[in-house]
Amino acid sequence: MPDTRTEIEPRLREAAPSPSPGPAKTGRARPPRRRRLLLPALLILGLAAAGGAWLRWGGAGAPDQLWLTATAERGDIEDAITALGTLQPVSYVDVGTQVSGQLKTLHVAIGDRVKAGDLLAEIDPTVYQTRVEADRAQIANLAAQRAEKEAQLLLARQQAERQRNLKASRATSDDALQVAEAGYAAAQAQLDSIDAQTRQIQSTLRGDEANLGYTKIYAPIDGTVVSQSARRGQTLNANQSAPIIVQVADLATMTVEAQVSEADVSRLRLGMTAYFTTLGMPDKRWYGALRQVQPTPEVVNNVVLYNALFDVPNQDGTLMTQMTAQVFFVSAAAQDTLLVPVTALSGLSPGTSSAAPGRATVRVLKPSGSVETRTVTVGVTNRAQAEILSGLEPGEQVITGSRRANTQPAPSQNRSPRF
Repeated sequence: MPDTRTEIEPRLREAAPSPSPGPAKTGRARPPRRRRLLLPALLILGLAAAGGAWLRWGGAGAPDQLWLTATAERGDIEDAITALGTLQPVSYVDVGTQVSGQLKTLHVAIGDRVKAGDLLAEIDPTVYQTRVEADRAQIANLAAQRAEKEAQLLLARQQAERQRNLKASRATSDDALQVAEAGYAAAQAQLDSIDAQTRQIQSTLRGDEANLGYTKIYAPIDGTVVSQSARRGQTLNANQSAPIIVQVADLATMTVEAQVSEADVSRLRLGMTAYFTTLGMPDKRWYGALRQVQPTPEVVNNVVLYNALFDVPNQDGTLMTQMTAQVFFVSAAAQDTLLVPVTALSGLSPGTSSAAPGRATVRVLKPSGSVETRTVTVGVTNRAQAEILSGLEPGEQVITGSRRANTQPAPSQNRSPRF
């Protein structure tokens, strides 16, 4: 007979009500077991995702995300010595007066164009006209005196000849002959004195006539009146200084006076190409050729500067005196050539031109992500770019630096990502 007790006890345990829960020991119900297992799984997945992101962007990464690159492209390049300069007329004259007096008339104003020989100004000529007239009167007086002395000389000569004839026939004394000869010599001396005085007054007359001519001031060259230093009615004193009335300049050709530092002056060569831009027209260039480097420097704030000069045409009158110029002296240049940033080169021995190349090494980033080191031939270089004569092809990517170099240090590979 089966044991009925063993069958009834399980049923009684299932039918019996479960004991009422007592008060929580911690004040909070325990989470179900499934929820307790889900939290560690989510944490593990988060750690895995963060680790993958760190490995991608902060770890090894793709090559194109690790390197800073530039494309080798064709273009123009020049190596230039830069300087600041000012514009001056290639030819100008400070027109002044050589005589003192009051400025009576001024016939020109600033900006007027004049031709050589045009009357610019007049000094009051009254004093100088009076001197000329006095000189001429003295010359006329001396001419009259000379006529008198010539007559006296003629008489003295005749008397001396008569006494000689009488002496030859022993009809006169020696004393009478000596008196006649002395009278002739004195008359000749007086005539010579009159001639000397006449020459002196004539010399004075020429000087006074010149001064009278200086009261009219003429333009010495063709050009433009660029400045005016005196005013009508002003008294000018030529004895103390050379008073300037106006300045006439030939603006058809301008000279650029560029101040080059002593560190760059050794790179200048006479005849080298030079150009400049102005503040008002930064996109327009004026070209010329270096014609002179002045040997005497100018010291500005303890900096030694040398003036380098070149001329440019100015037929349209666009350029004006004292304009500021940004000057470029072209040491070397190349057109339509392959260029890369100079930061892509290492071990650079720079060249000066295609005829005198240098050498360097570059790192080329291949499409596959690998890096290839090459030796290239370098032509013209400047502070930003370098001409590549051989060793690269247009469109290739050269490495100029690393992205990590400009970022914060990456976390240690032995350290787990932090959240």
